[in-house]
Amino acid sequence: MSSAYKLVCPHCSNKMRIRTSEGTHIFLRIAYLQCVNEACGWSVRAEFEMTHEMSPSGMPNPSVRLPVAPVAIRRQAMKSASQNNQPDLLDQLDMEEATA
Repeated sequence: MSSAYKLVCPHCSNKMRIRTSEGTHIFLRIAYLQCVNEACGWSVRAEFEMTHEMSPSGMPNPSVRLPVAPVAIRRQAMKSASQNNQPDLLDQLDMEEATA
């Protein structure tokens, strides 16, 4: 199993590889990592956990429920605010200057 995520050994700064992993829950995977530098050889157990939803799925599974990430909530609020077609005060001033 290879990793698309760049994992770096904190001891020697070389790459680490995932030797094996096991799913313990739909949101949690335990991985066993090893440094590729043979002189270092550090190995570690790591947990990869899905904690927050950044954007909704196009094919939602009703049994999958995660809290929405705060940044995603802010992004959606800003998107909704920009779509309300309410004129901005600065836009109104620009229009007044153009007609003057």
